[in-house]
Amino acid sequence: MQRLQLQNLIYSLVILLFVSCKSYKLTDAKPVQSTEKTVENLYFSSGEDYVYKCQMDIYKNHVSGILIIKKLNETTHRVAMTSDFGNKLIDFEISENDFKLNYVLPDLDKKIVINFLRNDFRELLKRSYPVSESFENDQSKIYLSKADNKAYYLFFSKENRLLKNIIYTKNTKEKIDFSFEAKKHIFADSLNLRHKDFKINIKLFQITETEQN
Repeated sequence: MQRLQLQNLIYSLVILLFVSCKSYKLTDAKPVQSTEKTVENLYFSSGEDYVYKCQMDIYKNHVSGILIIKKLNETTHRVAMTSDFGNKLIDFEISENDFKLNYVLPDLDKKIVINFLRNDFRELLKRSYPVSESFENDQSKIYLSKADNKAYYLFFSKENRLLKNIIYTKNTKEKIDFSFEAKKHIFADSLNLRHKDFKINIKLFQITETEQN
């Protein structure tokens, strides 16, 4: 059953090659002056293990398991996922410029699957964003960070100053919406990674919270 699910997942990923994304435009926000030169996503900055229940929905295929993210050093994280039955699915180390695959289940050892996971987690674990422009609306302070053909909109809650959304765009096309629920600036209790115009969702739910201050 698990093998059939993984095969269906691969077939669904192939379909994504033929789907395009819509352009993204920030609405209901006004430009403001800001002294911030850089903003950060600190949710995976601790040296403790981040352990989540993981649910991946790709078109009509559902895969679930346990995901562990660990910071190895200032630039690199290790990401490992097991099935609900404890079988290792994938284990890799990733930074902004490097990717090392430690293990992958043979059924998942496809270029399109590896690229999909590498690209999504590289964006998720990106920490530092130089600020190009600043905006605000009633609920959030919004920072735009531009790098080459990529742009990121980071939404920080005015109420608790925690990061609640990152909109990632490439060539002005909206690619991924990261939504966070958190009580601490270095630990997200839950995360929803949603591809725009792709029927792909990755949801993470806290299992055990690390002892953090």
